[in-house]
Order: sequence, then structure tokens, then C-alpha cells
Amino acid sequence: MTYQIIAHVKNPSQARALVVALRAYGFNPLEQGDGGLPGVTNLFGPEGVPVQVPEEEARDATALAEDLLKEMAASDR
Repeated sequence: MTYQIIAHVKNPSQARALVVALRAYGFNPLEQGDGGLPGVTNLFGPEGVPVQVPEEEARDATALAEDLLKEMAASDR
């Protein structure tokens, strides 16, 4: 199964919340640490935490992720 990055999230807590929300809506995102190097978790670049879903879910999951991230940003104010 091939995964596609649908978002890079600066805040690791928000990235975890986004993964949980995507799962609740029926998507199958990779958990943080899945698919990485053995023994190396939380290794993220300057873009933030990548959130990935299977390619066939990417279009719908991206739209949902964008809306959820906007709501998260609004609640931080």
C-alpha cells in the first residue's frame, strides 16, 4: 500500500489529534512512527509532522484535514 502526505503539522499534539480525527472519520492514516526507521521515532523535518494516508484516500482526507486544521488554529487564539 502506498501512502501520500496530506499535511505537515508544526505542532506534534495537533498532528496526533488530526490522526485520531481522521481515523474517527474512517480514514487509515499512518500512526506517528509507523513506516520510519526502527528505533527512531519523532524524526521530523522543518516542515513539521507529516500526516499520511493511503493514496486512494488522499483527496477526501486532505479536504477534511484542511478543515480540521483550520478549526484547531481558530481554537488556539
